Amino acid sequence: MGGGSVKELKSKAELEKTLAEKTTVILHFWASWCEASKQMDQVFSHLSTDFPHARFFRVEAEEQPEISEAYSVAAVPYFVFFKDGKSVDTLEGADPSALANKVAKVAGSVTADEPAAPASLGMAAGPAILETVKDFAKDNSKVESHSPGTGNGLKLRLEQLVNSHPVMLFMKGSPEEPRCGFSRTVVDILMKEKIKFGSFDILTDDEVREGLKKFSNWPTYPQLYCKGELLGGCDIVTAMHESGELKEVLLDHGIEASDSSKAEATEPGMGKGGISEASGLSADLNSRLDSLINSSPVMLFMKGEPDTPRCGFSRKVVDILRQEKIDFKSFDILTDDEVRQGLKVYSNWSSYPQLYIKGELIGGSDIVLDMQKSGELSKVLAEKGIPNGITLEVRLKQLITSSPVMLFMKGTPDASRCGFSSKVVNALKEEEVEFGSFDILTDEEVRQGLKTLSNWPTFPQLYYKGELIGGCDIILELKSNGELKSTLSE
Repeated sequence: MGGGSVKELKSKAELEKTLAEKTTVILHFWASWCEASKQMDQVFSHLSTDFPHARFFRVEAEEQPEISEAYSVAAVPYFVFFKDGKSVDTLEGADPSALANKVAKVAGSVTADEPAAPASLGMAAGPAILETVKDFAKDNSKVESHSPGTGNGLKLRLEQLVNSHPVMLFMKGSPEEPRCGFSRTVVDILMKEKIKFGSFDILTDDEVREGLKKFSNWPTYPQLYCKGELLGGCDIVTAMHESGELKEVLLDHGIEASDSSKAEATEPGMGKGGISEASGLSADLNSRLDSLINSSPVMLFMKGEPDTPRCGFSRKVVDILRQEKIDFKSFDILTDDEVRQGLKVYSNWSSYPQLYIKGELIGGSDIVLDMQKSGELSKVLAEKGIPNGITLEVRLKQLITSSPVMLFMKGTPDASRCGFSSKVVNALKEEEVEFGSFDILTDEEVRQGLKTLSNWPTFPQLYYKGELIGGCDIILELKSNGELKSTLSE
């Protein structure tokens, strides 16, 4: 049965019936709160038009836990590809080109008479998807009048951004919809102080996100600036607010409290963590939720127990906390509907799991995973005085041995960010060698630490059973001599 459109998958039984037909099936696991899911769904819809003989289904991950659990879905967007009734591939994350590649691989060319399209997609892709990928890239590039890719260009852009408003907040999300508890706290403080401020969502621009850490020599977010000077992050702003110093510093810089509608728009009725006093939560429930959140320095509200998670998102956060050797307590929200529904209002966060550190909401599965990959989770814990039992050396050794063949590269196998990494990926694929990979551009601590641990100053680096094989030149030489596959299978 030809598709040509995306359908909602309502049950596991419906999926099993579809797979029994032995057709090509692609699932998109998504969540209504995830912006990346919405953007990728546009690409997914166009692909369904370009590949009408495949069946395309959308699965709301949290509403279909049985299906999500069956395919180990721990973050969205997430895609699963089926051929002849069997799962043959997966894709995690918002990567339009990789999605188009994988769909083309499993579904074949757009038409029987047309060859696979070249260009950046590398596989078959019709005009609709090509146009959508261009739009997606344009929407996410955040191009301004600066020279991307050059140190001076980025520095100039950052200087322009930090000086774009007298008070400027770099945060996760927007003032109306903060994506982490620390950002929400600083927004609330500025609202209470009735301070006009500009903001920039660092989740929308990785170049700014990483560049500003070095520019300011401040490794975490949010970051608050006054007249181009960094004041600090959440803890410092909170302490300044409580002592009255924040108002004094702003006055010293000629910035006074404002009675504008912007400053007061979300002020009335707002309490701790963005809690609305008019939310309908009773004082007893508020008190109970506050007590639960603060019952442990690190507190996870999840579906199920740490040893028996009831959803992939909860399992992912548990795995991350255990990998980082962080002591934590948990609460199974499936056992108490009053807590389950009340906490959504209390935290202004509509889904689970929810992770709190020292009473502050960090976020859900996607944010915690992102913080782990960037090293920000460890830094936040250190700032909060919470010991992390894992050293960098132990973490590096865990990464090196996480797959028998492990490649540390710039970018991902489907989207290499340097020619040397791309050459090694191609060599491994041509030799049909299965391998794991780690994008060193996402974690500066791993990037620098691995150079020291391996005594190898450049990337990519390829490891076999925990031992360094070498970089690009050595891998290509081994392949040229016909020794690569045997070296990686001894």
